[in-house]
Amino acid sequence: MSHSIPATMHAVLLNGLGGLEQLEYRTDVAVPQPKDGEVLIQVRASAVNNTDINTRIGWYSKSISSDTGSGGAGGFDSVNGDDASWSGASLKFPRIQGADCCGYIVAVGKGVAASRIGERVIVSNLLRTYVDHRPYECWTFGSECDGGFAQFAVAPSKETLKVECDWTDAELASIPCAYSTAENMLHRTKLGVEVVLITGASGGVGSAAVQLAKRRGATVIAQCSAAKASEVQALGADRILDRKADFVSILGENSVDVVVDIVGGEDWPDLLRVLRLGGRYAIAGAIAGPMAEIDLRTLYLKDLTLYGCTFQEDEVLTNVISYVESGEIRPVVAKTYPLNEIHQAQEDFLSKAHLGKLVLIIPEVNQ
Repeated sequence: MSHSIPATMHAVLLNGLGGLEQLEYRTDVAVPQPKDGEVLIQVRASAVNNTDINTRIGWYSKSISSDTGSGGAGGFDSVNGDDASWSGASLKFPRIQGADCCGYIVAVGKGVAASRIGERVIVSNLLRTYVDHRPYECWTFGSECDGGFAQFAVAPSKETLKVECDWTDAELASIPCAYSTAENMLHRTKLGVEVVLITGASGGVGSAAVQLAKRRGATVIAQCSAAKASEVQALGADRILDRKADFVSILGENSVDVVVDIVGGEDWPDLLRVLRLGGRYAIAGAIAGPMAEIDLRTLYLKDLTLYGCTFQEDEVLTNVISYVESGEIRPVVAKTYPLNEIHQAQEDFLSKAHLGKLVLIIPEVNQ
């Protein structure tokens, strides 16, 4: 096993669907025990992500049709909890959220080599082990199982990956969810030396996509607010479009090869109009709203391919780790917070005033 592991830990419990009041900071939560094939991680940091908020408020339920910000702080007045998760099933409460996890392995379950103890690791936020690696199925770390908003977390050994770098815990905790999501969209669309339009380019996934697309040699058109334009350009964007820009009038129809979309919303049809013949569109979020209309003629007459991007092949995260270790990418950490300030961290996240990642720092054991 390991050096001294306490019986209880500090953690944030999600007690039900709703507003920030459903997040309860506790100091007496039982430390989980690794089962066969699992490892126990002492968590050092966990970033804030849209999915943490979406899960808390039940936004994944088909009963909700508004944007994520509408219920982000206070929750929704009415939500059907039966399908309010990534997997479309009801959540079990209390749940420890946190899709991101950076830390050190401190204990192992049966079947896992004890030599893994001491490794600095991150956890895949989309876990295939618990669904027997069935295609297009996964559990989300911090949704279908407990995640990183705690001093300790368990995860499958095969999906807990060693990383060797000199980054801070906050930087490394920014990688699993945002960077794997962005890389997956580029992987699925097979982005090469082409023109790509990235929406929501100042957020965690968007800023990751800018860096990862430039790594592939693409010409990057990034959409963000004017206040963040210079920072997004510093990440590698070749051209900036304002958040309220009219894509068609500025770029022209048939002007980009790939669209990487995290925003959705009412402007969605224009993203298909700016795609060239044979263009590819990838989506992994809809913070501006999940409901959209499509002119099917645009889709079939232009031979477009649309990719919904949740499931990830195993190589997506391992590729990202290789970019980290080779120094090809580096996240922007806007601010850090102690775990017990999770309410403030999520409020700041919802304000969208930052660029990059907001990260929760987990207290040291016995602190």
